[in-house]
Amino acid sequence: MKGVVVIMRMVALVGTVVFSFHMIDNKYSMALAATPVTFVFGDSLTEVGNNNFLQYSLAKSNYPWYGVDYPGGQPTGRFTNGRTIAEKLGISSPPPYLSLSPNDDAVLKGVNYASGGAGILNDTGLYFIQRLTFDDQIQYFQKTRDVMRSKIGVENATKLCNEALYFIGIGSNDYVNNYLQPFLADGQQYTHDEFVQLLTSTLDKQLRRLYGLDARKIVLHGLGPLGCIPSQRVKSKKGQCLKRVNEWVLEFNSKVKSLITSLNSRLPKAAFMFADTYPDVLDLISNPTAYGFKISNTSCCNVDTSIGGLCLPNSKLCRNRKDYVFWDAFHPSDAANQCLLRSFSLPCFLI
Repeated sequence: MKGVVVIMRMVALVGTVVFSFHMIDNKYSMALAATPVTFVFGDSLTEVGNNNFLQYSLAKSNYPWYGVDYPGGQPTGRFTNGRTIAEKLGISSPPPYLSLSPNDDAVLKGVNYASGGAGILNDTGLYFIQRLTFDDQIQYFQKTRDVMRSKIGVENATKLCNEALYFIGIGSNDYVNNYLQPFLADGQQYTHDEFVQLLTSTLDKQLRRLYGLDARKIVLHGLGPLGCIPSQRVKSKKGQCLKRVNEWVLEFNSKVKSLITSLNSRLPKAAFMFADTYPDVLDLISNPTAYGFKISNTSCCNVDTSIGGLCLPNSKLCRNRKDYVFWDAFHPSDAANQCLLRSFSLPCFLI
């Protein structure tokens, strides 16, 4: 549970911050006092509805049965039946960026920029037509920072950004919806060593760009065992995890962990953390019954295809959603997300 512990410690650290801004309007000081501000970046694992506002995006989950276990039981744009992993980790759930007006006061309390289909590389997820790449998300954060500066001044906005928590979960689509797709160029053009170098060098620039925009407390969530998600297992004749894919993910995680260490040494006052939940997720998938689950090799929606794989309105849901680790062919269930922040010494349903 080291990765989860890292995140929870960071959340606790940010939660103790009390913003005491001077020479700003009372309505802003009241809104900001003792409020942990969170900015979320990433893909469908952390999206809360940005793609709903992209007219031509093919990466949407704004239809049943998504959200069936979310408060209200309606789809919200989250790619699961309930809450995202970021929300389960105790991180506040700021609104999707594209839902806000250009000068919205809500930006002072945090924003979620995550977008289904997004990747580190701008080419990732091209066949979804519209999505916010990580570069797009950083650009939108820069606009948010400009708005904050206009509202509370440069000094106070800098302090807010310095003390805020930045949760980033990105990279899965660079494999699942890019490198692992045989009809896309990157998988043909690069060896994996070359591809992971491309990913980490690009990520290096992106994280330094965020640092230049006053981000200091960043939690970067590592990749899980992608070779074990249903959309990859269907490529195996016996429905087993794809060993080579998991080896690639481990190499990526190792490189990113080293990158985070390097950035902390190079950038003054940087407090970047790498949250490695790969071992915990793999154990959950390998030993589901130990955590109160029954099935981890297929999805509740029974949509295990290498392309598509989303839970459609005509999908036949499993009888007990809490029995399944995976909701659809790509995303964990609400129960699995909940389990990832628990102590694994007891079954999740007993905690």
